Amino acid sequence: RPVFGLSPEWLLADGTPVADVLVLSHPEQIERLRNACPEAVPTAVLAGDPCFDRMLAARPYRERFRRALGVKRGQRLVLLNSTWNPESLFGDGGDEDVLPLLLPKLTAELAADEHRIAAVLHPNIWHGHGPGQIRSWLDRAQRGGLTLVDPLEGWQQALLSADVVLGDFGSVSYYAAALGTPVLLGAAPLAGLAADSPVADFVRKAPRLDPHAPLRPQLEALLATHQPMSGPAEFTTSAPGEAAARLRRIFYDVMGIPEPAAPALLDPLPLPSYDPPMRTSPLRVLTSVLGATEVSVTRYADPRHEPQGPGEAHTAVHEDTLDPGLLSIGDVIFRYGSPDDPRLGPPEYWTAEVLERHPGCALAAYVTAAGGCVVRTRGGALLRLAADSQAADPAAYASALHAWLALGKDLAGLAGGLTVWTGQTAHHVSVTQAGPGPLTHSDHAGPEGA
Repeated sequence: RPVFGLSPEWLLADGTPVADVLVLSHPEQIERLRNACPEAVPTAVLAGDPCFDRMLAARPYRERFRRALGVKRGQRLVLLNSTWNPESLFGDGGDEDVLPLLLPKLTAELAADEHRIAAVLHPNIWHGHGPGQIRSWLDRAQRGGLTLVDPLEGWQQALLSADVVLGDFGSVSYYAAALGTPVLLGAAPLAGLAADSPVADFVRKAPRLDPHAPLRPQLEALLATHQPMSGPAEFTTSAPGEAAARLRRIFYDVMGIPEPAAPALLDPLPLPSYDPPMRTSPLRVLTSVLGATEVSVTRYADPRHEPQGPGEAHTAVHEDTLDPGLLSIGDVIFRYGSPDDPRLGPPEYWTAEVLERHPGCALAAYVTAAGGCVVRTRGGALLRLAADSQAADPAAYASALHAWLALGKDLAGLAGGLTVWTGQTAHHVSVTQAGPGPLTHSDHAGPEGA
């Protein structure tokens, strides 16, 4: 069977190598070339992997890349990735196609404030189907919080940021394993891989996703038992950190001119633009008041079934939800924006307008910053909830306050703030008056558990 990229049809023209130099990253590839196309072996050189070297050099900036993706304290970044192939994760696998089962699980089974979901799709997927079609297929998942990473400029930073990768037999999954990141394969066909290749060995040994089983227990088990795989780390490059120097030496030798004296350097990976999740799907929220001023909050985006868990349930709805009819059942209605956005008016106006327009809503929340929001209760209290910028989504604080007030508690009891738990992470949230009137409870009305 022809070896992709190393066979005569790729490398020869009339029996002669088409390239002066064939750059490879590992001696294993030279042996594979010797078997597949011996005529091209004299052109082969080892130069390492500049793509992998850039990731190795950028490792110290992992936390910056995570913050750029809006990953909060206590969250895990789950990175979905697919190569381009009918049998890939994003391919048409027929009866074996797991994507239709996986996409709903990502947002419906993984609690929104404990997980960040992003996807890296091969550029040929975007080119073959078109950006409009890709975004249409993934629209529901995006409204639930999935972010599509730029396939050319942002995928390496996202890969460095990931806590776990759900992937296939493509290079991004292999790079993830080489970096030591846990990988769960959702598509793992061996038919198109050389049986003795490092990639085939990786596919045989990597853990498999069961698309019919609950997703979160599989991720927990993977993270609890993960041991870095030696194969990808060994075979990705035989010269880590040396690609720039080796490649420049090769290029200048081909040109026949002296190499510059200055060091050969690779462009560092840039810091991506800030790209937090935007969840406009309805959120089903489970809350438990744990103590005098402690509330646990677990939010699920657009779940297919009623989430199971302790505590009370309510619905939180983004004002820009796709179905405006859902606003009529929202216990909490929220949105994100600048406090001086002239289109919406100041937060105190927007919150009053929302409560007037939606009589079933108990609390309106305008998220004005990464760590805070302004809320208005049905009783008229205007409050500011604030935590540090790496704490949870401030809309979760609004749901916590709603649950606390629903028990008939007095706002004066929150003078010392509110502790909001998302999973195993606690966030201290200050509660201060944002408008005129005493900090007291007054008729927090609204349908509970709608």
